[in-house]
Amino acid sequence: MSVVSLDSKSFGPTLGRPGILLIEWWAKWCSPCRIFGPVFEGMAGRYPDVTFARVDVNGQPELVEVMGVQALPALMVFRDGFLLLNHVGVLPEPMLEDVIRQARALDMGEVRRKLAEFRASKARVRVGLHGV
Repeated sequence: MSVVSLDSKSFGPTLGRPGILLIEWWAKWCSPCRIFGPVFEGMAGRYPDVTFARVDVNGQPELVEVMGVQALPALMVFRDGFLLLNHVGVLPEPMLEDVIRQARALDMGEVRRKLAEFRASKARVRVGLHGV
């Protein structure tokens, strides 16, 4: 699979799809980005079931701001819309493979259950504070 380019129109729909999504935030002027880019592209060819996407920070300043990107290269890893990793800097190929392996191994049912429990506990705290 090739690397897809994301912009403000395609970002939300891509993020909303089920599965693993890796987003590389980059710029042409960024030397470390030129090092990481070929690694990222090579991995895209080996993992066709994973979506590899790229955001050119110069062309998408609104996405940069909304997502809080402050340094390059940056890598965000999502699974089923959940942000799993927000990493700044070059990742060597073995580490990127490990990130993908861990994202695949994650029990998303358990993640959703724990998130629901967390939200419920926060709601109880808010209700309790209002009742004081």
